[in-house]
Amino acid sequence: MKPRGKEELRGLLAEVAARVAGYRESVADGPVFPHDTTGVREKLGDLPEKPVPPADVIRRLADAVEPALVANTGPRYFGFVTGGALEAATAADMLATGWDQPAFNKVTSPAAAIVEEVAGEWLKDVLGLPSGASFGFVTGGQGANTVGLAAARHHVLARAGWDVERRGLHGAPPLRVIASEERHATIDRSLRLLGLGTDAVKPVRADGQGAIDIADLAKALDGPAIVCLQAGNVNTGAFDDFAAATEIAHRHGAWVHVDGAFGLWAAAAPSLRKLTAGLETADSWAVDGHKWLNVPYDSGYAFCAHPESHRAAMALTAAYLTGQGDGGVRAPSDFVPESSRRARGFATWAALSELGRAGIAEMVERCCALARRFAEKLEASEGITVVSDVVLNQVLVGFGDETDRIVEAVQRSGECWMGATTWHGRRLMRISVSNWSTTEADVDRAVAAIQAARKSEKHG
Repeated sequence: MKPRGKEELRGLLAEVAARVAGYRESVADGPVFPHDTTGVREKLGDLPEKPVPPADVIRRLADAVEPALVANTGPRYFGFVTGGALEAATAADMLATGWDQPAFNKVTSPAAAIVEEVAGEWLKDVLGLPSGASFGFVTGGQGANTVGLAAARHHVLARAGWDVERRGLHGAPPLRVIASEERHATIDRSLRLLGLGTDAVKPVRADGQGAIDIADLAKALDGPAIVCLQAGNVNTGAFDDFAAATEIAHRHGAWVHVDGAFGLWAAAAPSLRKLTAGLETADSWAVDGHKWLNVPYDSGYAFCAHPESHRAAMALTAAYLTGQGDGGVRAPSDFVPESSRRARGFATWAALSELGRAGIAEMVERCCALARRFAEKLEASEGITVVSDVVLNQVLVGFGDETDRIVEAVQRSGECWMGATTWHGRRLMRISVSNWSTTEADVDRAVAAIQAARKSEKHG
């Protein structure tokens, strides 16, 4: 293929930008979930035998897939604690794609390394984490939990005289993981990936709202251990008592990791900060960016109060590699599993800059207020029960034996989208409010759709 002219590239990128803008402008009014995706494969066609002009490729792709897009960027998507990318973060991510910078270190991209360093320091400040903590920009909560637990594995076993990076786990001192019975599934997958296995978990009871039972935690600690706490139970939004749990864990020589995929953002909001009291005393933290910070996928952050353990668990060296830490510039790859990695710092910096400290707090507090609005309006409806306290942005709703049918009916309506879960043996609708663009009118429209689905199921 021959290089194409500058005007052709400009025209192509302008067309893409216009298409993206058109989609984002219309996403609030269309169906939240696609009605029919049967034609996508046919429209994508077969692999071409010869090169195709880029503009034709992009038009064919967009025409084929736009009818199958889920409006998770829109204001009435309430599933999986999914945010919608902010405007500056969206534009910054488009720049990141155009710039195509490998964010390995200063040599591969000084711009990516410096922006990530600035954004990471800002994140620690906003989240109330120790200023000396290290950080890594990863793909999401799964990646962040894996990095945090890898650092924990290194640190705890090193204190027991074992070099896990060199010797592996065969013959290593037994290492227990103490975690709530209501921990997120990514904790278990991280343990599988790290070779610890899910049998390493010693489950601890949770209270009626899903927070860890401190007394049961104290009984579980015995020998080298990693304690996993939660900032925001995946179903209820409940927070563990970090101050009490961390004090007990550290007294027993255990490492404390906090899975705060969405709940960690409560630390950025003055009215909610009390939920995170004692959070800063932990050893590692995981949080998503593509949830409540509303940056594009894929984006998450791992933080560690022990930078040397973090680096020891993640860094790599090779004869051909240069630039690790040169000139005082942090090497992003020293703190994450990937070497070839997207420059996620650009979109994160843009989101933090667009919102500012006050804007982040307002967004988090407003989403929580909208969650309470959901609960109040649904609780006032006949035959609908809100089954847990609304402490953050999560709402669990019960409809008796009709729950799954009502959830499916609401999803089919296209008015909004929320999923179902099983909690304490009950099938429930799970509502998550975390999109920057959601308004009271969107909540009221969603409530009306739920009420209509219940009425149709009841009398249908």
